[in-house]
Amino acid sequence: MKTIIAGKNEAGQRLDKLLFKLLNKAPKSFVYKMLRKKNITLNGKKAEGSEMVQPEDEIKLFLSDETMEKFSESYVSPLAGQTQQQKENKKQAAIQVVYEDSNVLVVNKPAGLLSQKAKETDISLVEYLISYLLDTNRITLKELETFKPGICNRLDRNTSGLVAAGKTLAGLKTLSELFRERTLSKYYLCLVKGAVKEKKKITGYLLKDEKTNQVTILSKQKENADYIETEYIPLKGNDDYTLLRVKLITGKTHQIRAHLSSMGYPIIGDSKYGDRAVNDKFKKQFKLSHQLLHSYEMIFPEGLEGELANLSGMKLTAEPPEYFEDILKACIERKGR
Repeated sequence: MKTIIAGKNEAGQRLDKLLFKLLNKAPKSFVYKMLRKKNITLNGKKAEGSEMVQPEDEIKLFLSDETMEKFSESYVSPLAGQTQQQKENKKQAAIQVVYEDSNVLVVNKPAGLLSQKAKETDISLVEYLISYLLDTNRITLKELETFKPGICNRLDRNTSGLVAAGKTLAGLKTLSELFRERTLSKYYLCLVKGAVKEKKKITGYLLKDEKTNQVTILSKQKENADYIETEYIPLKGNDDYTLLRVKLITGKTHQIRAHLSSMGYPIIGDSKYGDRAVNDKFKKQFKLSHQLLHSYEMIFPEGLEGELANLSGMKLTAEPPEYFEDILKACIERKGR
């Protein structure tokens, strides 16, 4: 038998979803069968699974050790097997902490690292986050049985910059809601081809091709196309290139990259929506193999309470990578506008 007393990372979710995490190798039908037969109870009573777990609720699983072992798979770090030095080197490259409190963690993700797994064998930012939290005793392996920290905003693999994560279930939920409601302002820096002379807010519709993982920008509504808004302002540039400060108003797949390209301002280094000749030039001159797009600022709204109270009105900034700054100096600052 296993007994769980609901804490901060168990409370606030449906009972069945919590059980699916505990019995992560069991078919859902098995979990519901155990509920029906009262082999799993909530506060000593039969449960349906749809109940919302409250703090201090007692969940009992009247299952043998063999059954628990068969249907439960403990978290194993994908970094296991590497030397401590290898793990530390990779972790330091991936986990550049910009802000941290008891509920939330914001890091500066390097280009080249997935935000989340695309396939089971991937090692993404999430795995590095969990490894960091385990190594610094912010979370335990036992706690990982019922809750895994997760990110609230995703960046493309080859986009660098700020990614926010929830360290607790409450932190993850409330932060994710903030992103959904678009009350958090997100700003990016990018170097584009062409001379951009004025600030502009552009709108359109984005249609994604799931097979190719590419998007098309449309001027009119079409079935399955999402409405998008992007705002940009030129910071500095010349006749060839411009550094833009971009505000992401809606957040859709490849939005900034495709939207700017549709305006005639492709991002330097972007292999999907960029200018091939320009990209080849930058690859040869600077060994650049990805887009110069960096999520550099998040501004949180005033009046936040509860788990996000510490972030109320806060501005978080992540400076662009050194190679980004070097390219700007070579292409813009030395040539002037």
